Amino acid sequence: MPKVDLSQIEQTNRTGYPAPYDRDVAGRQYRRLAPALGLTDFGASEVMLEPGAWSSQRHWHEDEDELLVMIAGEAQLVEESGATSLKAGDIVAWPKGVANGHHLVNDSGAPCRFVVIGRPAASDCHYPDIDLHLDGPGQMYRRRDGSAV
Repeated sequence: MPKVDLSQIEQTNRTGYPAPYDRDVAGRQYRRLAPALGLTDFGASEVMLEPGAWSSQRHWHEDEDELLVMIAGEAQLVEESGATSLKAGDIVAWPKGVANGHHLVNDSGAPCRFVVIGRPAASDCHYPDIDLHLDGPGQMYRRRDGSAV
């Protein structure tokens, strides 16, 4: 397969987060690489965060390993244990089922870019800082008590 031409893959800032949780990711742009390349066993996205943007709400997956590779710029990785600075070339991973809520926050003055790899959306996802849960089978956001959002 020839080299990937990112300009040929749609870049979007769509999110499924309900208000007000969608505001934190308003400065996030991403490209879904896996579907565009015909990959079905895992998901992969190239993500760009403007200064001040979050990659997601802080979260962890029951049945999805995640791997992230910083390509350019800097961001703060926020996990249960605190924050860690990430720069281009840094690699981090989160094993499935480990309740270590995580996300990136671009608190620098310039955009940052990274690639994240995991399974296609099929896993329950927990958001420890907010009253939100994504159920894997139906891919619907619910409150922790199970009620609809």
